[in-house]
Amino acid sequence: MIKRKFSKQYKAPCPGNISLLRIYHKLIKNKSIKRSARAENLLRVRPVRSLSGIVNVSVLTKPYACPGRCLYCPTEKGIPKSYVSGEPAVERAKSLRYDPYLQVKKRIGMLKEEGHLTDKIEIRIVGGTWSYYPKKYQEWFIKRCFDACNAKSNKPQSFNEKAKHRVVGLSIETRPDFINQDEIKSLRNFGVTMVELGVQSIYDDVLKINRRGHGVGETIKATKLLKDAGFKILYQMMPNLPGSRPGRDLKMFKELFSDQNFQPDLLKIYPCALLKESPLYKQWKQKKYKPYTDKQLINLMIGIKKAVPCYVRIQRIARDIPGYKIPNMRQIIAEKSKKQGWKCQCIRCREIKTDYKPKEKLSLLRRNYNASDGKEIFLSFENKDKRIYSLLRLRISPQNVAIIRELHTYGQLCPIDSCQKTINVSPQHKGLGKKLIKEAEKITKKEFSLNKISVIAAVGTRDYFRKQGYTLKKTYMEKSLVSKKPIIENKAMGGRAGIGCRTF
Repeated sequence: MIKRKFSKQYKAPCPGNISLLRIYHKLIKNKSIKRSARAENLLRVRPVRSLSGIVNVSVLTKPYACPGRCLYCPTEKGIPKSYVSGEPAVERAKSLRYDPYLQVKKRIGMLKEEGHLTDKIEIRIVGGTWSYYPKKYQEWFIKRCFDACNAKSNKPQSFNEKAKHRVVGLSIETRPDFINQDEIKSLRNFGVTMVELGVQSIYDDVLKINRRGHGVGETIKATKLLKDAGFKILYQMMPNLPGSRPGRDLKMFKELFSDQNFQPDLLKIYPCALLKESPLYKQWKQKKYKPYTDKQLINLMIGIKKAVPCYVRIQRIARDIPGYKIPNMRQIIAEKSKKQGWKCQCIRCREIKTDYKPKEKLSLLRRNYNASDGKEIFLSFENKDKRIYSLLRLRISPQNVAIIRELHTYGQLCPIDSCQKTINVSPQHKGLGKKLIKEAEKITKKEFSLNKISVIAAVGTRDYFRKQGYTLKKTYMEKSLVSKKPIIENKAMGGRAGIGCRTF
């Protein structure tokens, strides 16, 4: 409104927010004006990009052979398997010749131009089956991603611990049948904290019809191995596959959270898209495959949304593919839920985003559930409307190992060096994460009688955990929960005795 008013007054074109942000940052650099959080919030383009407390940067690997022969998977020359021309991340990667350094640099630059802070970055490596790429390429690729976030390239992980652009999350996508102990060790050495598993279906007959190349047993095994190692797990699920039907797909999603063998932390729901580049297209032309109608798909997605528990985040619904059948699926479902009077309970739908109120009363909530033969404890700070401010995932594995698999505070991304007293736009840097860590430590010690707790901390969060008393052991941050015992001389015994003092 203000822009239009002045534009009309001075008979000049209405400037875009990016142009105004460039001038704003130039004035700050010249010390002509002081920073204004209010001005930055008003000028930020697509604010949703940093409203989850971080910014996402997707990086595509080069086109490479794939071990799979999936019926639904598109193959396009010069593009990684399962991806197609027109997808934003694909087009960006193609223009930069799939160079990881340039992809990360370019994306950070674009986000900054749009007014987003880039202190906390989640790097998402996509482009087919990561575990199938040569190890030397993997090492080079990861290093170049870190180099793009650092000012130096020497010891990229160590330097990123205090860099301006810290990698607070790193994920790859792979197949369940490629997960084993050696692969897990490799992923941890790279700093990976989340794995996207191409599960698609948990029914063997459907997997076989679609030439997936593995069964549900591999998914169950991979899930357990990854959870015991502390990884967050995202399932890529695909309703509308040949061999399935709407009712069975809905049953499948309910089984994901009623069967302790699965229980993913996040979901990407990609209804099978009929693409000319896939073998499935030929079957459709021969009338051997009939995709769901729009109404069937929408009703199915509504049923899935209602079935997903409060400790799961639905990361995406449908892919950003040109010509996709229902590209605005999430918006349609949101409108229907409002009319029908129900709310999705997934984490994404309950994040606090712009509704942060500094003086709002919060409750510390706890949900327990069994998963992969272990115990999962989901802690969260929520307001009276069940909006999530901060969360923590604690796992007690079958081997009696306590590990924090996730710690996340939502709301507008705040600078790492910001002072909690001067920021009133976000729950970040208010001590919520510290309180959740203390609660996790208390549960670990008192309820499970364990003397140590670990964190699968991303490289860029190690410094934060050091301040909470954790030290780096191999690729995990660890803390002893044993009470410290000061050493005193006992002359009568001619030796030393211990006096216990609690540290928490």
